[in-house]
Amino acid sequence: MAVSSAKRRHKVRRRADMSLLGGIRPPIAVLSALLLALAGLTALGLGNPERDALPKAVLTSQQHFAEDGAIALRASLDESITDLNRTAQLFNAGAPVSADTVLDKLGSVYQKWRGSAVVEIKSGKLLAARGENVPLLAIDREKLSEADGLAPRMVRLKNGETRLLTFALLSWEGQPQQLLVTSNSLKVPGVSLGKFRVIAVVDAGGTVLSSDGIPTPEKVPSDTVEQEVKQLKKQLKTFAKRSAKESEKNPVTSKEPGSGGFLGVSGSMTGPRISGERPVAGYASLAAPEPGESTNATGLGLSVVALVTVPENTSRVNSPLFGLISAGALLVIGALAVALLLGTVQRPLIRLFLESRRLTRDDLTRPVTVPRFGEAHRIGRALDRLRRQLLGETPEQTADDAPAPVRAPGADAPDGKAPRRRRGRRVGARALLATGGILLLIWAAPMMLLLNRAGNSVVVPQQIVADQRERTDTLADRVRRALNEGHADIVSVATLIGDKTEPDAISDVLRRTMREHPRYQSMYVLSPEGKVIAQAGDAPQHPEGGGAGNGSGADSGTSDGTDTGTSDSSGTGTGDATGDTTGDAPAYQPLAILGTDSKKPNVAGYAELPGRDGATVVGEFRVDFLNSLLKRPGLGQVRIVDADRRVIGSNTGYLAFESLPSKRLDSLVEGTNQQVGLSAKPSSVLYRSGGTIQIAAAAPFAGGGVAKDLKWSIVSWQPASGLAIPEYSAQNRTVLAGLLGVTAAVACLGWLHIIVVRPLRDLADQAEKLADGDRRTVLYPRHHDEVGAIARSLELLRQRLQEQRKRDGAPSALAGRN
Repeated sequence: MAVSSAKRRHKVRRRADMSLLGGIRPPIAVLSALLLALAGLTALGLGNPERDALPKAVLTSQQHFAEDGAIALRASLDESITDLNRTAQLFNAGAPVSADTVLDKLGSVYQKWRGSAVVEIKSGKLLAARGENVPLLAIDREKLSEADGLAPRMVRLKNGETRLLTFALLSWEGQPQQLLVTSNSLKVPGVSLGKFRVIAVVDAGGTVLSSDGIPTPEKVPSDTVEQEVKQLKKQLKTFAKRSAKESEKNPVTSKEPGSGGFLGVSGSMTGPRISGERPVAGYASLAAPEPGESTNATGLGLSVVALVTVPENTSRVNSPLFGLISAGALLVIGALAVALLLGTVQRPLIRLFLESRRLTRDDLTRPVTVPRFGEAHRIGRALDRLRRQLLGETPEQTADDAPAPVRAPGADAPDGKAPRRRRGRRVGARALLATGGILLLIWAAPMMLLLNRAGNSVVVPQQIVADQRERTDTLADRVRRALNEGHADIVSVATLIGDKTEPDAISDVLRRTMREHPRYQSMYVLSPEGKVIAQAGDAPQHPEGGGAGNGSGADSGTSDGTDTGTSDSSGTGTGDATGDTTGDAPAYQPLAILGTDSKKPNVAGYAELPGRDGATVVGEFRVDFLNSLLKRPGLGQVRIVDADRRVIGSNTGYLAFESLPSKRLDSLVEGTNQQVGLSAKPSSVLYRSGGTIQIAAAAPFAGGGVAKDLKWSIVSWQPASGLAIPEYSAQNRTVLAGLLGVTAAVACLGWLHIIVVRPLRDLADQAEKLADGDRRTVLYPRHHDEVGAIARSLELLRQRLQEQRKRDGAPSALAGRN
């Protein structure tokens, strides 16, 4: 019997331990562990002074700069290859022309190649050439018929320079097949370097193919500067080797998880000091514009390296004392919160669990120890009433207004009278949880809102402000070149269509052009009267019978690659599509906006068809194409604005022709467009106002080509708080610590409320009803924990009271028993 009783007690104890695994202890234990971990992170994260001499924002800016160069180079190379192939196809679709005619028309439309030539493939005879000598000896004519025989290739010249050769076939029936060859240097086009930056193109082996920004020997003022230039060249070669090795990695695995932006491999590097300044380089491989795709340019294995020297800052941003004090305060407050939960929630509940088990084992002589607070107090009082009812009292005798039992065993009331029962305190478990949450919030709220604020005196590195200006200028050049390229395509189509091409054939040419260049939403041909003769793409937006400004003739050429060509159109300004009906045919500007009252800006390019009495080819640009050019990380908000500073395009949502969001930006754009010297210059500024710091920059369309006449500008701005500057990094870590504290408190206290407190409140109501005489309601445990164990014990007590009532017949039979 003793052995059986011991086994039974062990079984009960094991069940009790199992119930505790999912009860009140885990959330409190997890809260304690989280607070300890957070205190450690706070001491390490906030107590470790910022020792980086170069802010991470400077490194990231150089990485973005190299990405801009890689995008510009890839777009330029692919555009050149596409333009050459499309031009050859247009020639092949018409009547045979001489090699000189081919090169003359090619040069009148595009001025992007350093040299061009036409060679008869079979004999190898040079038929015509323009510009610098094309290295024809590097071409193996016998391999041109292979699968990649016409692929672009790089050729090293005797002087050490590298040229990129591109090829296209000229084929007419009854004539020998000819090879159209163009050569160009591998330089990054249109990237604004500023005064102290070097940018280079590197091949897959780490060899520098071209570089810009290194001072030439005649510009070196002294021996000291000459020595610095030598060190800079040496450092550039080192960076080139490292960037080529890094570019071999997979673009997906080389980036941090979840990071978007540039689709290729990119990063930043630092080198040893040069004259007290730290060289910093960004690198980026040439990547396709869409994920998983490849282009002719990306197959060349090129990458771009941007190098700049930056002064270091050795001052500390924060003190380790702040982190230690914050961690110590969290330990003290966290200990108080956990002690509150242990003393007022966990221990009373476990005591009730043990008391309910004692009653189910028929140990009724000793009164129930009733907790002092909340639901535990109500349940403890109900358990004691049930104990007395099992001893024979009625529910009415154990009611609140009846004499209460003595709290401690063996302690009798004075004069033999039992004391009156005191009402339970109204402080519930929810209030206790809220008190614990308030304690933790006392630490977390100042961390999130008050402490370690960066303020308005944050030191923003001048290099970041300069990079904002140069990158904005580069972006302005990119948009300008894209418009020039688009207009050049329109001129090319107009030049090569001819005066005898049928409308159906014209539509085929327009459709082919749109397939090769997705920048257009529609292309069409207008008659001298302004009627649509042929079209491809969306419905024309051009007003029927109207012109587009006050130009005085059609365009016969434009600039794109190097921006050395000019247009013979004399139109100026942007002008709406209001028409100019003077003369026999309407006159069009090369580029114009079709009205300013639409929901989106429609930008169109015009070129006259030769021999058709004023008929004009029109190409309408997709607004999404312009907006996509502006989506560069690290520049913040970017807008294209016209001469009246109305918004034409944006990298985020915007309203067409709306004003800029602030007068400061408006003044910046207006001041930037003021001519300084030969042309307007880009500018940047650092605004400090009301505790916020903003970096802004603006750049006008300052290069050549027809897009310059639009007088557009690019403006960008971003808050300095979004950059990885030490002061803001310390502030962000402080806010993060506060947020983690709030998260830990909400998670664990919410867990405790859902799993324990809510079932405990319901159980308190059920226990009081059972003590008041409700013998029908069955009590079901919600969870396998302490509250569930108490509910099971109450259910056993309910069943025993039912059996007792049936056995005794009437509850009054045992009245008066102690």
